[in-house]
Amino acid sequence: MQDSQGQPRAVIVHAGDEVAAVLALAGARPVALLSAPGVAGYLGVAGFRAILEAHGALPLGILDAADAPGHALAALRGGFVAVVLAPETPAYAAVAAIAAAAGARLLPAPPPALDLKRVDLTKTQGKRYLARWLGLPDAADLP
Repeated sequence: MQDSQGQPRAVIVHAGDEVAAVLALAGARPVALLSAPGVAGYLGVAGFRAILEAHGALPLGILDAADAPGHALAALRGGFVAVVLAPETPAYAAVAAIAAAAGARLLPAPPPALDLKRVDLTKTQGKRYLARWLGLPDAADLP
């Protein structure tokens, strides 16, 4: 369930039910829960954090701050251990130093991820699609 660099497979989640479905399928396997691009600008850092915290999944979260260093800093202060910030942002180096000092990662781009916006997790086929993305060996056996 890891990519070629040894990182957990990422899934873009938009709501708590998607977080719950990913966690249920993944079980104890590592997974990254990525926000939609630029989510900090419309849902807010606290909004995405609340979705993750409701499922005890904040340590798995990656918040996409787009090109907003203030949102990236708020995410780091809010406990996110990974944040995406566009590398052309003038404050990128300063935010990267703050992230490193906090033991967090600042990413110049989001990792490859399956966006659950177009996956119907209420249907078996949707669950199987997610399971295959996560690299689960028994994906075809899902009910």
